[in-house]
This record gives sequence, structure tokens and C-alpha cells, in this order.
Amino acid sequence: MVDVLRSFEPLTLPRPRGAHRYDVFSPKLGRRLTLYRRSAFEAWLMLEADPAAKSFCERPGFMAVDGQRCVVDFWARSDDHECLVVLSEPTPATDCLRSRLDFDPEAFAVRHIDAAERAAARVWTGNWQRMLPVLVAARGLVMPSLRGAIERFVVSSQSLMTIEREFSTGDPALIRAAVFELLHCGRIKALELHTESLSFLTRFVAVQAKS
Repeated sequence: MVDVLRSFEPLTLPRPRGAHRYDVFSPKLGRRLTLYRRSAFEAWLMLEADPAAKSFCERPGFMAVDGQRCVVDFWARSDDHECLVVLSEPTPATDCLRSRLDFDPEAFAVRHIDAAERAAARVWTGNWQRMLPVLVAARGLVMPSLRGAIERFVVSSQSLMTIEREFSTGDPALIRAAVFELLHCGRIKALELHTESLSFLTRFVAVQAKS
């Protein structure tokens, strides 16, 4: 069990020469993140879309990787587990980044996310790349009663089109946002999104409580 609720502040790094910059907003954290690699952007999507990941932080500090001091890409926490996430192309620490202590590798599990794992999740993360802007645009506008009504409606599997028709008296943008919010927090699921692009035919179903 995680008995200490830790939190971290992201390291501020200079933008590497020639690197792309990804400015994103995390509904899970309620703040913006700045990332400098496509691999880090894809890893963020994986964490953001995982209902089990309750909190995370980009660039929380340093650790030794294959004998070299490198920047940890993410720290992530679930209800009973926390880990450090290191991508397959670690970022070496520079001399100007000596002020923060290194993580003890014995105190944390380390999750290595390589290119193959990111490629295998690309349909899923691509769908979340489309859904997250809807969540951000509707942040704070979706009523709990609407989420509850939709969750009850999808006790049996329903397509996105059918859900929007059932609740057609409401704002279509908020109905879709409510569906995505329920998916984001793990109250409904859509297994098709791991293998197929989001469409009106994508089916959503409530996650049944375990007995």
C-alpha cells in the first residue's frame, strides 16, 4: 500500500535544440504540462487515459539509468502503488540541474515504456488525443445528474449515436463530454477504442461493481 501521499513539482528544463514542444492540459491534474518529446507526449496520454493512475508528475527528479544520471520522465500513483516512469530514450541530466536529489531506485518501482509499448497503444492514445479537448472545453460544465443518467443508460452496451439520441434534449457537446468524463474516471468502458478509431458507432458500457 502507498502509505505516504507524495507529490512532486516538475523540473523546469530548457527546450532541447530542435525539439518539438507539446503544451497540453491535464484534466486529471487540473493544470498545464510542457513536454519536449513525442514519446513523452504519448506516455502522458497513456497515464491520463488510465483510470487507475490517480496522480502523476512530469520530470519529478533524477535517477541513475545504466550508470548515467538521467531525468525521470514521470512519477505516477494509483490507489496502492506508485512508480517512476522512464522512457526508452532517457534524458541525461545536465550540470545546471544539480539542485534536486536523486530518487532511490530501491524505494520505487520503475516502469520502462519503450517504443513498442507506445506503438501498441497508439490507437488508444490517438482516440484520447481527440477526446481530451472535449473534456477540457466542457470542464466544470457537465452536471453530475447527466453523468449519472448516462451511466445508468449504458448498463447495457450503447453506441455513442444512441446515447446522444437518448439525451437529445440537452446540449450535444455536453452529452459527449459526459460520456468521455465517465470513461476518463473509469465508470464506463469502451474496449473498441483500443483497436478502432472513435466514431458514432463506438459502444460504451458501464463498469459493473465487483461482488
